Amino acid sequence: MTTDVSTVVAHLGEDFLAQVFGRTYRHFPGEPGRFGGLLDWDDLNGLLTHHRLEPPRLRLAVDGEALPQHAYSVPVTTRRNTVWHRLKPAELHRHLAGGATLVLDAIDELHPGVGHLARGLERHLRTGIQVNAYASWTPQEGFGVHWDDHDVLVLQLDGAKRWRIYGATRQAPLHRDTDVPEAPPGEPLVDMVLNAGDMLYLPRGWWHAVAASEGVHSLHLTCGMQTTTGADLLQWLSEDLRREATVRSDLPRFGTAQERADFMRSLGGLVMKEFDDGMLLDRFLAMRDATERARLVPSLPFIEGVPPILLLPYASSPSAPDCTLTRKATRS
Repeated sequence: MTTDVSTVVAHLGEDFLAQVFGRTYRHFPGEPGRFGGLLDWDDLNGLLTHHRLEPPRLRLAVDGEALPQHAYSVPVTTRRNTVWHRLKPAELHRHLAGGATLVLDAIDELHPGVGHLARGLERHLRTGIQVNAYASWTPQEGFGVHWDDHDVLVLQLDGAKRWRIYGATRQAPLHRDTDVPEAPPGEPLVDMVLNAGDMLYLPRGWWHAVAASEGVHSLHLTCGMQTTTGADLLQWLSEDLRREATVRSDLPRFGTAQERADFMRSLGGLVMKEFDDGMLLDRFLAMRDATERARLVPSLPFIEGVPPILLLPYASSPSAPDCTLTRKATRS
């Protein structure tokens, strides 16, 4: 059993994309069983048991710092002289009881149900999604007051977690930016508790602090949304305009003032022509839709000829529109 993606999307509401997405936070109260069958503690235990998970994919965080791997695992050397780290349950539990938060990145690539959810959200939101899992047992904050460089949709699976939300101090901050957002002043704008079945949307750049301070453990998923910004469009345009001789030409470092002015006028004219076209944004988004990496859908055991009757679920790129098409499995 997996959580129905349409149920999650329905709880976002019809006004989410127009009124909330990228603009403000929103809390979506729910019933404790809303995410039943999506991911539980047995599933998490199974992933820790059956996968060789190395930092930073699996890590323990306290106050924004990752504990050293040797604090909760032991290196194991195989007969082929490769090294992996085996968890030491007693040490793992000790650090978790002492305030560490367990983080498992990209759990959508490890767990089919979470992967199904991520694919559905990608088609609804037209952007790539990475889902991380967080488990906490104490009021100790795993990351302190911080902001993320991507929007997030949080699904509280079990237990409860307190969220203190401060808002943004810099509009639309980026991972690679010209400045760092200032720390938020004063008290939080919102102080709330997410209970099992609740969802929370938070735009990028919004400062927040999270703790399992309600006397119960907490397990939640954070669906991080890939950003597509004006900087991305300009970077693509600079590549696309290489078709023009002016763009490919050397800068007139040793030219006369008139030659420099002519060059800049020509270069600026090319750029403005693209912006005045009226189709630049559509072309860029179409390119993103067509070239973004799709989720992996192997067709084994068929590696040459594939029976025509064999149809695999349509594996669109993350930003492709929702559809119900199927495709024939083919060799990549």
